Amino acid sequence: MESKRSAIIELFKNGKIKRKIMRIQNIPETRRKLIFRTIKQFDETGGIIDKPRSGRPVSITTVRMRKTVRSRVWRNPQRSVRKMTKELKISRGSLQNIVRRDLGLSSFKRRKVHFITDQIKRKRLSRSKGLLSRFATQGLDRVLFSDEKLFTVEQASNRQNDIIRRTVPLSSLRNTDLSNESRNHSR
Repeated sequence: MESKRSAIIELFKNGKIKRKIMRIQNIPETRRKLIFRTIKQFDETGGIIDKPRSGRPVSITTVRMRKTVRSRVWRNPQRSVRKMTKELKISRGSLQNIVRRDLGLSSFKRRKVHFITDQIKRKRLSRSKGLLSRFATQGLDRVLFSDEKLFTVEQASNRQNDIIRRTVPLSSLRNTDLSNESRNHSR
C-alpha cells in the first residue's frame, strides 16, 4: 500500500492528472478515494506518512503482555481467566480481549461423547454375530449372568469448569460438530 501511494505521488509531481494516475496505476473506479486522499495528504503535510492518531496509548495489552498470556495459555489451555488476572494483575476484560481478539482463541466445554471407531464397529458386529449364532444353536437356557463391576480409565471431568481454549475458524464451527475437537484435546 505504501509503494502504491508513493507511486501516486511521483506521478502527481510529474504533472499527471488524477484520472491518468488511475489508468496508469490500474486503480479501479471504486478505489479512486485512495488517489484523492493521498494527494490531499501530500499537499497538507508534504509527505505520505500517516498523521499521529489521537487516543489513549496502549498500556496493558502490550506485545509483551500478549506474549506472556500466549505462553501461559499454550502451557495449560485449561487455565482459568480469573486465575490469570490475579497472577498478572490486570483486569478480566483486558485479559479476555487479549485471549479472544488478539490471540484468536475460543473456549470450548468438554462434552462426553461415545467414541466408536470403525475398528470397534467391526469388532462389535463380529461378536454380536457370534453370539447370535451361538444362541441359535444352543438356546437361551444356558446364559450365565455374573455380578460385574464397571470401571473407567478416563480422567474425571467437571463439565461446568473444564474448558479448552483453542483457535477454530468460524467456518469449521458451522460445518462440524465440536465434539470431535473437544474429544481430541481431552486425551
